[in-house]
Amino acid sequence: MTGFSHIDRLIEMALFEDLRASGDVTADAIFRNENFSYRLVAKESGILCGIDIFTRVMLTVDPRIELSCSYRDRDSVKKGDIIADVSGPVKSVLKAERTALNLLSHLSGIATRTSLFVAETGGRCVILDTRKTLPGYREIQKYAVRCGGGSNHRMGLYDMVMIKDNHSDAAGGIAAAVAKIRSVYGSTFRVEVEVRNTEEVMQAVEAGADRIMLDNMSTAEMKKSVNLIAHRAETEASGNMTLERIGEVSMTGVDYISVGELTHSVRAFDFSLKAC
Repeated sequence: MTGFSHIDRLIEMALFEDLRASGDVTADAIFRNENFSYRLVAKESGILCGIDIFTRVMLTVDPRIELSCSYRDRDSVKKGDIIADVSGPVKSVLKAERTALNLLSHLSGIATRTSLFVAETGGRCVILDTRKTLPGYREIQKYAVRCGGGSNHRMGLYDMVMIKDNHSDAAGGIAAAVAKIRSVYGSTFRVEVEVRNTEEVMQAVEAGADRIMLDNMSTAEMKKSVNLIAHRAETEASGNMTLERIGEVSMTGVDYISVGELTHSVRAFDFSLKAC
C-alpha cells in the first residue's frame, strides 16, 4: 500500500489499544490452532473505502490469513454484497476483526457521505473537505473523501496559505496580511482569504487573493459576492454546509464548497464479518 506516510504506525497503535500485553483473552482461552472461514458483508448500500487497509490489518496480525476481495475502493456496494472472503486461524482473525472493521467502516462512511454531497451539486462545483479531522487520521480520511468523488482542501498548515479572520484582524486587515505573505513567499503558495461580508470580499479581490472563502454567508450574500468577484479569484463557500443546503449553494456560482461534517461527524458504514 502506497500513499500513506504512517498507516503502519496507525494500525500498530490501534491493535495495541485493543490487545495490549494480554492479547485477546476470550479467543485465546477458547481456541487453539483452529482455522475458520468468514465473509465480509455490507449491511447497507454506499461507496467502499478502506478495503486495502482492512486487508493490511488482518495481515499485520497474522500473515497466514487469506483474503479474497471482490470489490475495490471507490466501488458502489449494495446491502448484502459479499465484499471479501477471509479465512485463517480463528484467534488471529478475531484479534484483527474490530480494528479492521473500525477503519473500513469509518472510511466507507466518509466516502458514502461525500458521494451524497457531490450528487447534490449536480456537477456545478467541487466538494472539498476541511482540516476538521481526527488527529493522525487525516491522510486516510482525505483519501476517503476522494473515493467519494470529492476533492481535498489543504492537507495542513504547511501546503497552502489560508488567511482567516484571526490572522487579518491581528495583522491590521486583509490587505496587510496578504502583503506580508507575498513579501515572504512571493508566489510559492496559493493564498486563500476568509471573508465575512462584501466589504471584505472587495478587500480580498484588491489584495490579489487566489481564492476567497465566503464564510457563514447567506445564500443571497454568496451570490452577490460571486458577482462582485467576477472570476478575479476562485470562490469557496464554507460554514453550515448541510446536505439539505448544498443544492442551492452550488447554484450561486461558487467554485468550491467545503464541508466539515465529511470528516468530523460522519456516521460509520455498517459491515459485518460472519462465519460461513
